[in-house]
Amino acid sequence: MEQTTRKVTLQLNDGTKFKGESFGYETPIAGEVVFNTAMMGYPESLTDPSYAGQLMVMTYPLVGNYGVPEFRIESNGLATYMESGQIHAKAIIVSEYSGSYSHWNAKKSLGQWLKEERVVGVTGIDTRQLTKVLRSHGVMMGKILFDDMPDEIPDASYEDVNYVEQVSCKEVISYGVGNGPRVILVDCGVKHNILRCLLNRGLEVVRVPWDYDFNELECDALFLANGPGNPDTCVKTVDNIRKFLGRVETKPVMGICMGNQLLSKAVGAKIYKLKYGHRSHNQPVRMIGTDRCFVTSQNHGYAVDSHSLPSDWTPLFENMNDGSNEGVKHKSKPWFSVQFHPEACSGPVDTEFLFDEFAKMLCSK
Repeated sequence: MEQTTRKVTLQLNDGTKFKGESFGYETPIAGEVVFNTAMMGYPESLTDPSYAGQLMVMTYPLVGNYGVPEFRIESNGLATYMESGQIHAKAIIVSEYSGSYSHWNAKKSLGQWLKEERVVGVTGIDTRQLTKVLRSHGVMMGKILFDDMPDEIPDASYEDVNYVEQVSCKEVISYGVGNGPRVILVDCGVKHNILRCLLNRGLEVVRVPWDYDFNELECDALFLANGPGNPDTCVKTVDNIRKFLGRVETKPVMGICMGNQLLSKAVGAKIYKLKYGHRSHNQPVRMIGTDRCFVTSQNHGYAVDSHSLPSDWTPLFENMNDGSNEGVKHKSKPWFSVQFHPEACSGPVDTEFLFDEFAKMLCSK
């Protein structure tokens, strides 16, 4: 059984403090404190680039009991059980950590993995109370301080940091060359299962950095991926999207999560920050104009202002909890995006059909 005895303090920027114990890498850390209400999927969540810069609070009380699978890269260059090549969250905060694990593909404990990746882990915190504070106040910056270490760690910043630049690929990468229609994927922090979902539908994917002028490349469609942080930091991406939409030849466009925000910004819509964001596997959304509702996986802190969309665009989905925007589409052209994650890894697969709709757009060109 792993020992978790080193005392730590989570200190929010309003002065609220929570006492706990360390079970991961041991170093003071600062970041934006957010909560995730999913009951499972911590390997996928930790490796989701959208968590860059954040201290992730798990509301489910027991975490670690099924361990961590081996890190394995498939022949196509994608991680088998993870959503990227490393952990991107700065820390994970749980109520009760289990160092004893049991699962058919587990190779190590969560604590061991965190130490190898130099990521902080905290247990013994009342995450129910912490989540109530965050829901009441809104997400806050915070620090994890070790009681027997100097606490001279600077405050972290979030909204003005370009985390997309940090997690995006640095060069053009091609997948499934010769498979079929070619899709340019703008990597703002793409999850590997998004790439997998596109490849499984017979598409060739050309993955480009967030600020790359993809308008110079030949393609059949454009895909805008998820990513961390404030979409207002991605000015170059928005400019390139706007240029693509202005081409004489209309080509299909699909976006996910931050891709929804960047596509909306490119056509003139406004973005705002949610009070505490949507991070879970159980967010209900409704397709506008229908009674069709879906359970979705989500991870975002910003949203599109539906009222600011231009007249030739319309909301595609809405959140059934708070009424916020969950997608947009053009009224006549093959351009759409969603705020949730239809690739849902881990999470419900109710909306994976949207990849089929995107593939059909390419095949019907």
